[in-house]
Amino acid sequence: MESHAAEVAHGQRFEFGKNWTWFLATLTDAKIEQAVRSLQDMLKATDLHGARFLDIGSGSGLFSLAARRLGARVHSLDYDPHSVACTRELRRRYFPEDPDWIVASGSALDEAYIRSLGRFDVVYSWGVLHHTGKMWAGLANAAIPVAGGGKLFIAIYNDQGTPSRRWTKVKRAYNTLPKPLRFLVVWPSFWVLYWRPLTKDFLRLRPFQTIRNYGKERGMSLWRDLIDWVGGLPFEVARPEEIFDFYRARGFMLTRLRTCAGALGCNEFVFEKRS
Repeated sequence: MESHAAEVAHGQRFEFGKNWTWFLATLTDAKIEQAVRSLQDMLKATDLHGARFLDIGSGSGLFSLAARRLGARVHSLDYDPHSVACTRELRRRYFPEDPDWIVASGSALDEAYIRSLGRFDVVYSWGVLHHTGKMWAGLANAAIPVAGGGKLFIAIYNDQGTPSRRWTKVKRAYNTLPKPLRFLVVWPSFWVLYWRPLTKDFLRLRPFQTIRNYGKERGMSLWRDLIDWVGGLPFEVARPEEIFDFYRARGFMLTRLRTCAGALGCNEFVFEKRS
């Protein structure tokens, strides 16, 4: 497998971690609390005291931080060196020298490494495994460290058929263009994604409400998410029933599902592993 740097140089991988570095500059206590509430809601838990939490593809580190604030012992890993640095920066800011929050470099596709981590009460991988280049292998590996009775919380891009194929071409264009010219892909993509909600905002006399309210559920940033979406290679998708069948065959029961109603975005799943 090529190194991260080689994949980026060949236009095969977006530098998610550099994008998250910019996000950290805008991170507020309100966004952190939104992330905490998001975990509580999907996991149906008021706290995670005593739980082991594995964050596969920690990105900015925001949800590792949220899990740690809820009392979990956290192990964060990411393939992107800049994402590892982002997560370490959040640990430094909020839980310096904390032995109950480990941040490491690692790949969701490295089965031996994933097995070496042991068992966890919660395995979390939101919007990550479809960016590995081998999504189904990553999904299989994510099931390995879930303890009996534990939970697996994942989010995977929805398969829209032809539109998903078109977005793959957009992402390839973004990553092959010189950086000064990438705005030629980003701005048209912004208008394709947001002209309808922005038009509705104006007609309802609430201009830019969509932008102002963005991220209230998960504490994220519209601009950073836009760049992440437009540039996000590798890129794979799946239908909800495919994910459900995949994990049912591996001894998991679906306990929570939030779909994007067939639209663009991620379907969120919480599975419980049968003891």
